[in-house]
Amino acid sequence: MDRTSVKVVVAGGFGTGKTTLVGSVSEIPPLTTEEVLTQASVGVDDMTGVEDKTNTTVALDFGRITIAPDVVLYLFGTPGQDRFWFIWDELAQGAVGAIVLVDTRRLGTSFPAIDYFERRGIPFVAAVNRFYGECLYTEDEIRSALELDPAVPLLWCDARDRASSKQALIELVRHALARLPVAG
Repeated sequence: MDRTSVKVVVAGGFGTGKTTLVGSVSEIPPLTTEEVLTQASVGVDDMTGVEDKTNTTVALDFGRITIAPDVVLYLFGTPGQDRFWFIWDELAQGAVGAIVLVDTRRLGTSFPAIDYFERRGIPFVAAVNRFYGECLYTEDEIRSALELDPAVPLLWCDARDRASSKQALIELVRHALARLPVAG
């Protein structure tokens, strides 16, 4: 049987839950490149709102999920710190789309990822990660703050929860498929 492989990027700012989402939904033990945060990152990485974070992705996270007997999604989680952004071009190449994880406590960390995918024309969904509790903002408030195009889906998820992470992937695939040109 021929298999179709589909590349998906999981992106967002530092500490938004990218590694957690990949790990929660992957059917294989995820490959992670997490390293312990050291004193060398003090003054380099913005720890505001994630002061308890002890590890960080330095290259990528990788996972896999089979969505049909002949379709496999390969998940590539990006590093969140600016100093590792040079890796994003390689990770995004050939991707059908991306999930941009959003932490409403630190909305500013989402802007670079949103800009990245908008500039490249790569379909994406914005997923508000609720693993820090309930979101205090409405969809309209978040859309306005992020300056999201009305066509970009905005959804809520909990990156720790497999079903929630799967739903985010389903929404991304639907969005990406809807943007494909119609053959005529």
